[in-house]
Amino acid sequence: MADPKSHSHLLPGATLQDGLTHEMDHERWSRRAFIRSVGLAGAGSMLLGQMPVTALSASPLAWLLGAAETDRILVLIRLKGGNDGQNMIIPVHDYSTYKSRRPQIAVPNADILSLSPESGMPKSMEPLLRMWQDGGMKVVHSIGYPEQNLSHFRSSDIWGSASDSAVAEPSGWMGRWLDGRFPDFLTAPPAMPPAVQIGGFGNLLFLNDQNINLSFVVSDPKELADIAQTGQLFDTTNLPACYYGEQLGYLRAVTNSTFRYAGVISAAYNQGKNSETYGPGLGEQLAIVARLIKGNLGTRVYMVTLDGFDNHANQYQTHQNLLKELAGAVRHFFDDLKTGGWHEKVLAMTMSEFGRRLEQNASLGTDHGAAAPLMLFGPGLNGNGFIGKAPKFSDVDSVGNLKFQTDFREVYATVLEQWLCVPGAEVDEVLGRPFNRIHSLGLSCNATPVFEPRKPEAIPMSVAYHDGYLWLEFELPASAPVDVMLFNMQGQQLWKKSLGKLPAGPYREQLGIPANLPAGAQVITVRAGNALGSRKMIR
Repeated sequence: MADPKSHSHLLPGATLQDGLTHEMDHERWSRRAFIRSVGLAGAGSMLLGQMPVTALSASPLAWLLGAAETDRILVLIRLKGGNDGQNMIIPVHDYSTYKSRRPQIAVPNADILSLSPESGMPKSMEPLLRMWQDGGMKVVHSIGYPEQNLSHFRSSDIWGSASDSAVAEPSGWMGRWLDGRFPDFLTAPPAMPPAVQIGGFGNLLFLNDQNINLSFVVSDPKELADIAQTGQLFDTTNLPACYYGEQLGYLRAVTNSTFRYAGVISAAYNQGKNSETYGPGLGEQLAIVARLIKGNLGTRVYMVTLDGFDNHANQYQTHQNLLKELAGAVRHFFDDLKTGGWHEKVLAMTMSEFGRRLEQNASLGTDHGAAAPLMLFGPGLNGNGFIGKAPKFSDVDSVGNLKFQTDFREVYATVLEQWLCVPGAEVDEVLGRPFNRIHSLGLSCNATPVFEPRKPEAIPMSVAYHDGYLWLEFELPASAPVDVMLFNMQGQQLWKKSLGKLPAGPYREQLGIPANLPAGAQVITVRAGNALGSRKMIR
């Protein structure tokens, strides 16, 4: 925005930028995860049944899902840490090579359940055998992407953003349309949370292009249970009778007020009932999801997390325990959903940042690898089976990793279009380009979405706040009366300033914000006729 019209000047040396260069290291990853976990980057935090829950409040793709005429649901099961696919889907077609490469950690032949002449799974996953036999489970062999990045953080971001390996995209594939295609989404959210995340901090799947997760965040299950039962997370009455207690009460009240979806989540949770007894961990998370689904929350996308797959040492028993937990939780989940026929409306799928090496290491574990299998569950698959060919141990890359056959974004594209009924053009846009659809998954869209996404013309804008002043840059696409508005995270208008009718072009404004307005995470919106721009900021 060169040569902007202005009635004021930017702070000396200030630079306002859209977007954020994102190259993750451990320190920055921890900081980002911490900010999310305490709700500073989102719309609030809550726990339900001991699990942290995030209700996505501002993703345009999620808005599309909520607007579509389909009641189908997608449940993403994140296997955090890099799942060892060779000990989950066992290569019985070349068992001798498999055993020779990991003599101490290979699944014994006697402990393998046969799924096909080429592949099996360990007895620890026996709860899934009936789902396979009933046609409610499929496996995609050798999922991955070109130029696999073996960093947990970077590869998790690639899976979350659906970006190419060399592209540091800071937004998630469910969040990136926010500012451009639906700039009023922050101030006009849907009545129900389009997506809910339980646990799994440190994943950018639901971030928008400002690297902000506008979501309902909780840090453990008990918080979500408290929200479901009381409608608020923090007690604002039993506080110390001192200045500290006053300040604590204020902070708790502000935090409670940010729970935009607490009421509807609480109502759905209390209306839905579990008919199965789940185990802890992942089972606890899926039990919550089942209650919200059966309580008719209306959310289309859920994400749960099973952590602990970074097994560099003494892997065998730890990994088998995780697979047992996964299998049992998924089986209970779908059995639970059968009450009322909900299971027919739900598709679940696993995802992990990468696989593991075929060879065991000196610590009786496995190191970071590349390709790995991906599992899908649900009656909508219309039969069991494998997608792709079983991996060949003789066909590896230059460092000994199994080569991927199917790009994970092909699975995303297929599930979005053929299960959630998102129009193909919209799918290609959110993923950045077209990807092949995997018709052998057996999915089909039996609903015709009838909706027109709101597409006000976007106003490019940047904001900064300093010493009570809002420093605002924006560019008008056409002459129009201009209003600048300040909203809180519940969509309530706090302040408005009319700038009059301005001609098309770039502008730089210095605006004073009244001192008596509450501070915190807020949204600045510029409206000019049918054009709109919004940015979130902390003041």
